Amino acid sequence: MGVSISLDDLLGEEVRRDPYPFYARLHDLGEAVALRPDDPHALVVHGYRAVNRVLRDPVFRVLGGDYLDRAGIRWRAHPAIRILQTSMLNAAPGDHLRVRQLFSQALTPRRVVALEPAIERIADGLLDGLDAAGAAGRPVDFMEAFALRLPSDVVGELLGVPERDRAWFPARVRTFDAVLEIGRRSMREVRAANVAATELTAYFTGLLAERRARPREDLVSALVGIRDRDPDQLSADELLANLIIMYNAGFRTTANLLGSGLVLLLERPDTVAALRADPSLAASCVEEILRYEPPVHFALRYAAADTEVAGLPVPAGATVVVLTGAANRDPRRFPDPDSFDPSRPDNRHLAFSAGPHHCFGAALARAEGRLVLPRLLDRFPALALAAEPGERRQLMLRGYDRLPVRVTAPARHRPIGALPNHAD
Repeated sequence: MGVSISLDDLLGEEVRRDPYPFYARLHDLGEAVALRPDDPHALVVHGYRAVNRVLRDPVFRVLGGDYLDRAGIRWRAHPAIRILQTSMLNAAPGDHLRVRQLFSQALTPRRVVALEPAIERIADGLLDGLDAAGAAGRPVDFMEAFALRLPSDVVGELLGVPERDRAWFPARVRTFDAVLEIGRRSMREVRAANVAATELTAYFTGLLAERRARPREDLVSALVGIRDRDPDQLSADELLANLIIMYNAGFRTTANLLGSGLVLLLERPDTVAALRADPSLAASCVEEILRYEPPVHFALRYAAADTEVAGLPVPAGATVVVLTGAANRDPRRFPDPDSFDPSRPDNRHLAFSAGPHHCFGAALARAEGRLVLPRLLDRFPALALAAEPGERRQLMLRGYDRLPVRVTAPARHRPIGALPNHAD
């Protein structure tokens, strides 16, 4: 009998806090390893080559509504799961392509470049707020004051969510996102996610009605127009579900990129000094942050026909856990994978997945990291952690809930009234 592991090994508290030693042990076992017969999945796929192949191979598919129906899961009874299954995250291949093409128009390379001045403007306003909140050396929560707010404002700008409403979202999105984590969820978590899903649905239903009556130059207005002109191109449920998922994903993953990235940089003063001296290094820093501490560590796929991965059989209908976070630390692909090295050549990581479900917001997330991190470090030369970061226990949407920092603004950013009075 070959080597096998238990899913409990992956889901244990120790691995959730720091999955990388476990990933290193998996790499010693090859590209994939079988799970035990009593586990709900057939394999864990963790090697870079095998993960890349599974994500691109059309025989492996997302766990859509048809799959859940065959598995006897009553997903339609839960608003949160209904949104996930209706969105492009879990749509059937033809529906996925149709909807993705519509939404991707909002994030073309040209549109992302056009958004850069807005990203810089939003960042500068939030940096002013961070400066005020951290005056006199007071600790301030970087996640709450900046990392969550910046991408929320950027994606809000893109979609057309009014600025006054954006602070309402993070608590509900965090509650909703709990159902994405691997393993069993408590009924308390599912019920809370359903409440959040219902509230998010009501909000976007109202926003769609508002934009239908008074269109603006934003994505919500554009999609309402498409829906009204050709209902077959985009159903009402698809429009709502994908707006919710686009907003949620558009700021949770980027917030975690900023939070995890800041900790990595502050632990490495030489890297911070190099980035301050040459902000053009930010792009390669962002890529290494994404490889080294990706915001998403796994995906699930099922085999539509009998197949194999790395020589291990996968029967039709069986599911596999695809560990993109482990693939990014595969020593067969990345030399010295546990070293943080922004100068790493050929850094083609899988933080944004691959194949048809490659994250279409990747260019926007990269732009936010590239533009914002140098601004943050330049504005606060004495920026430092005020306490140990909070624990990270998720593998999906992995990031800090809290990140206490201390900031000290340089003299050129102080209000005039704060300058010393040399006439005294």
